[in-house]
Amino acid sequence: MERLASFSSDPFDKPPCRGCSSYLTEPYVKCAECGPPPFLLCLQCFTRGFEYKKHQSDHTYEIMTSDFPVLDPNWTAQEEMSLLEAVMDCGFGNWQDVANQMCTKSKEECEKHYMKHFINNPLFASTLLKLRQAEEAQHHETAIPFHSADDPPRPTFDSLLSRDMAGYMPARADFVEEFDNYAEWDLRDIDFVEDDSDILHALKIAVVDIYHSRLKERQRRKKIIRDHGLINLRKFQILERRYPKEVQELYETMRRFARILGPLEHDKFIESHALEFELRREIKRLQEYRAAGITNFCSARTYEHLKKSRDEERLKRTMLSEVLQYIQDSSACQQWLSRQADIDSGVTPTVPVPSTTGRRSAPPLNLTGLPGTEKLNEKEKELCQMVRLVPGAYLEYKAALVNECNKQGGLRLAQARALIKIDVNKTRKIYDFLIREGYITKA
Repeated sequence: MERLASFSSDPFDKPPCRGCSSYLTEPYVKCAECGPPPFLLCLQCFTRGFEYKKHQSDHTYEIMTSDFPVLDPNWTAQEEMSLLEAVMDCGFGNWQDVANQMCTKSKEECEKHYMKHFINNPLFASTLLKLRQAEEAQHHETAIPFHSADDPPRPTFDSLLSRDMAGYMPARADFVEEFDNYAEWDLRDIDFVEDDSDILHALKIAVVDIYHSRLKERQRRKKIIRDHGLINLRKFQILERRYPKEVQELYETMRRFARILGPLEHDKFIESHALEFELRREIKRLQEYRAAGITNFCSARTYEHLKKSRDEERLKRTMLSEVLQYIQDSSACQQWLSRQADIDSGVTPTVPVPSTTGRRSAPPLNLTGLPGTEKLNEKEKELCQMVRLVPGAYLEYKAALVNECNKQGGLRLAQARALIKIDVNKTRKIYDFLIREGYITKA
């Protein structure tokens, strides 16, 4: 790389020939025995046998040229240096300007070569990067869920993940709307002039100090969000759901204290309580075996099998009592049988089972005069009446689900519930209706 560093596309940047004082152009000759400084000659002076002071014409020499491949057989060393200089001048990503400055390669060739040999080439990975990867792998093995050094994702604009990130812009490490977003308004009319009185000057200084304290609070909150991995909300929720329900409740309760502890200390605290919960549940299971007179694990497996069979029999008796409740009403019995047939065939039941508790179900919604009713077909009107959803809201939810389905190539029920924040039962009915009518498809 020392040899390459001395080459430049501009001939006036090279040292002159010691014989004729002309600017050197490749290839030229460097004496291997004289120097420092290096003794350089052009080819014409070298062929004449030029000698000067200690330099003799029979000295060993090197031919200096950059016309040889380094990383790619189709790229010379001179072109490699020209590419790096062009990227430095034009900026990474401006491949058309880089190609125009190089003049010998196209835009696609410049981008492909740079990404292959200077970005994705493992030979250029620094020692610090390797140490960081080793440290992250070590943290991953200790089952600590969040890493403060994780870079947040960079989703496309107006996608579901972008909305989950609450307007966070990863490239700027900033939010579209900050905490205390209008803190700067208190400073917009302040102007320090020479004829201010001491009291007025002190008041202005106090306003600036208050503004600085508000900025510190903003940065403190952003640091907490970043360190605890709260920017990538989807990943945070997935990691949280891997705990049992009891631990999730503890997690929700202790979340407000996470700012006091560090991210790793907080996660270790939750992990330790999750382990305690598992130990308590295992102890309770062993106590149940001991109370039943079981003394070995072979008998315990038989006990668990029989216990599962008893639970299934108890469930069947419960279903039989449910049938007996509906047997007096023929219409209710018919609806219950249709619902069970749908469940057995794997289809989401659409016929509601009437309640036997005496509560009246809400009457269907009257769509007369509501805006957007004329845009619905008959099946959509029936859905809005049954779900009690105004047509305008239904059309908005439908458009959001269809757009997200087209972007993702399919949509799951969990994604639909995350996209439209309404009652989960209504979301399921809307989702099943759109699947059944062919507006969206399952992922």
